[in-house]
Order: sequence, then structure tokens, then C-alpha cells
Amino acid sequence: MAAAGTAVFRRRHIAAVTLGNALEFYDFLTYSFFAIQIGHAFFPSGNAYGSLMGSLATFGAGFAMRPLGAIVIGRYADRAGRKPAMLLSFMLIGASILGMAAIPSYAAIGFAAPVLAVIARMLQGFSLGGEIGSNTSYLLEAAPASERGSVVAWQGASQMIAILVGSVIGVVLSSLLPPDILDAYGWRIAFALGGFAVPFGFWLRTQLPETLHVPETGTASSEPGIVGIALARRYWRIMALGVTVLGMGSIASYIQLYAVTYAQDTLHLSEHAGFLAETANAAIAIPAMLLGGWLSDRIGRWPMNIGANFVFLVSIYPLFAWVVRSPSPASLIIVMTVLGFVSNLTFTSVCTALGESLPKIIRCSAFGIVYSVALAACGGSTQFVVTWLIHVSGSAMAPAYYAMAAAAVAQIAMMLIPESAPVRIEKLALRAAAAA
Repeated sequence: MAAAGTAVFRRRHIAAVTLGNALEFYDFLTYSFFAIQIGHAFFPSGNAYGSLMGSLATFGAGFAMRPLGAIVIGRYADRAGRKPAMLLSFMLIGASILGMAAIPSYAAIGFAAPVLAVIARMLQGFSLGGEIGSNTSYLLEAAPASERGSVVAWQGASQMIAILVGSVIGVVLSSLLPPDILDAYGWRIAFALGGFAVPFGFWLRTQLPETLHVPETGTASSEPGIVGIALARRYWRIMALGVTVLGMGSIASYIQLYAVTYAQDTLHLSEHAGFLAETANAAIAIPAMLLGGWLSDRIGRWPMNIGANFVFLVSIYPLFAWVVRSPSPASLIIVMTVLGFVSNLTFTSVCTALGESLPKIIRCSAFGIVYSVALAACGGSTQFVVTWLIHVSGSAMAPAYYAMAAAAVAQIAMMLIPESAPVRIEKLALRAAAAA
């Protein structure tokens, strides 16, 4: 009876965390889908390149605030609990998304428009920086040791659900609205829809039990008398490797999120084709993350990471070369679908390995800092850098070269992250005992 009750408890509350996280990421990532339209509204310029760069710089400002949010809200989560931290971050993201929907354009209020847009974007980044550590920690701590990868997979899958929903909304808006209406105010509808969903997400999170004080096995343990920064210093190596792997992975992810802009600005396809490709990319990423988590529970985090990332690395060049040589909605959709599957197989096992390798007393803040620093340093600048590389090189292959370099660096860092999956640790221990 207890086992059945635990299973029901886990399914219900993991679903609540997943849906809440999806709403947070929808609010944060919707900006990238409408970068061109937002640039026209808040950053008017004499040329399209200048307007787009202003919009993408503001997109990056949200990432710059994520480490601060990870420190402030993450420390709160490690002291007060995961639930209150997730409620706080959700309230902040709700305020910022409604702000983006309501801020008047530059034509209406002048310079105040881009200033308010930057502030709203920074608030989004701050709240999401605190969300990621507490959310991932909650899922890890709610799961049985043998199923941590499968459960933590829903953290990444919820991000993809958010991208999928945002892409579908983008497809619908770009299909129903003329380009001038989409540019004038149609993009605001996507933000408003996210704002309307905030009360439901907040209610879901009020129903969550706390996991901070639940005992756990098979993870890094804290040392008596050592807390905070002093304890984090003991784990500097795993944190540095985590920043490297997640940073390089975020470059690949945000190059794929660039599909809508890339389709219009570089391949000269319609925004509708870009949204369809983004939708396919997000849709295939969900089963990829769930499969990757399930496999990492059974074969181990290390082999899962190394094998899947290598396949991604060798796939990038031929796929991009094909879509550049033969640009069409069909080729773009196929390329984004294949890349979305292979690149997302490793995300869950990397996050689970990092969570298992960090003591519970600093897990939220440490994981949040690692994740946020990685994305602030790499993910937040990716679309800006890719746009600049295409502009200065004149090559539509610039995103491929950037993604290949990132995947190669990630491959090396992944090889240095120690195994943390209980199933593989047990096998390695048995082999060592047999050899002795």
C-alpha cells in the first residue's frame, strides 16, 4: 500500500513540477521566436541587421541575470526549501511576461520602450536562474535512485514542451495574421497567452510537498562543519566540467532555436517554414530526452554522454551543408528534426550526473549557478554571435562551424565527468572486486 501511495505521489507531483517548469520556459523562450518583430517594435534602426542585433542583445540580457537569480533564489531553496523557491521564481516570471506583452512600442513612448523591455527581460532571467536549480533538485530528490535519470528527464522535456507550444503558437499566428499585423502586435498575443497561464502554474506549485529534508542515498554527501562557499569549493572540478558541458550544449540548443530567424534572414524562407522546423525540433527532443534519461539509468551516465554527443558532432556538417545547398521548408524541417534528436539525448544524463555529484545542502544553488553561468556565457550570446558570424563571413555555414567547435569541446569535458549512475557504479565495483 505504501509503495502504491508513493508511486501516485510521485507521478502527481512530478507532473506538477513539469507543467510549472514548462510555463516558465515558455515565457522565457517565446522572445527568441519573435526576435525580428520585437526588434521592429523596440529597436527601430535604419537597417534590418541593426534592429535584429538590438533585439538579440536584449535576449542575451536575460541570460546575464540568470547567475544572480541562481545565487539568490538557489540559496533560498537550500535553506527554506525547494517549494517556496519555485513559487517565488514563478511569481517573478509571471510579472515579466505580462510586462513584455504590455510595453508600448518605441513609436509610442520613445526610448522608454527599449529600457522597459530590457528590464522585463532581466527579470525573466533572474527568475529562471533560480528556477532551474530548485526544479532539477526537486525531481532528483523525488525519484528512486534507480530512476533518477528517467524522472530528471522531465526537467529538460518540460523545456521542449514549452518550445513546442511556443512554436505551434508561432505557426498559428504566422498562418492567420498578415506579416504587417504580426509585426505590429501579433507577437504580443504569444506573450499574453503565457501570462494567462501563470495563475494555473502557481496553483499547481502550491500543492507540492517539500523534498529538502527527505533522506537520500547514492549521491554526494556533505561534510560536517563545512557549508556554503567552503563546501562548494570542494566540488569545483565537477562544477567547472558542468559549466563547460552545459555551456557547449547551450550553443547547440540555441543555434537550433535560431531556426526561425535563420530561415528568414539567411535561407530566405518564410517565417512559417522556420516555425514548422522549430516545432519539429522541439517535438523530437521530448522523446530524445526521455529516452536518454531511461538509458542512462540502465547503461550509465558516462557511456550515454560520450556516445550520443559523438553522433551529434559528426552529423552537424553534412546536415547543414545539405540545407544550405538545397534550402526548402522540407530540408530545414528534416535537418532540425535529426539535430534535435541526437543533440538532446545527452541533456538528461548530464544534468542527473551533476545533481548526483553535488551534496544536497548546496545542490540548488550550485547546480543553478553551473547551469546559469553556462547559459549566460554561451547560450545567451549564441544567436547574437551566429548573426554576426554570418554577416561578417557571408557564409550560411557559420552556425555549423560554431556548433561543431562547441560539440568537440563538450566531448572532451564529458569524458572527464565521473560515473554517478548507481547501476554502473555497482557493476564497476563488482568488476574491481573480481579483479582483486
